[in-house]
Amino acid sequence: MTTEDPRDLIDELDNALDRERNALLQGDLEQIGELMLAKERLIENINALQSIEQQQLAAVQKKVTRNQALLASALDGIRAVANRMADLRRVRSGLETYDHQGQKQSFGMQTRPNVEKRA
Repeated sequence: MTTEDPRDLIDELDNALDRERNALLQGDLEQIGELMLAKERLIENINALQSIEQQQLAAVQKKVTRNQALLASALDGIRAVANRMADLRRVRSGLETYDHQGQKQSFGMQTRPNVEKRA
């Protein structure tokens, strides 16, 4: 059981959620990770309280939901970038096409060194 004031804990969580939103909008992944730890600690302390009014938590619940949607969008963006980079790596290694019969054809890419050696 914690002896902290419920209102102080909720205010701290509210502040952390606002900072998390800003970090998500700015793409600051390092700060998002740090805030995750702070949020977990605050939520554990809030859960340990004997009594708390649901009204006090309503505002932070909306922010949690909002931030979860932002985080999901950020993860979708990261996945899209990873997929695009994988596509680009595949293109560098060769080209795949289909002939008029629908058979796949692969053409390897030959890479030349950027530096020419001379005696």
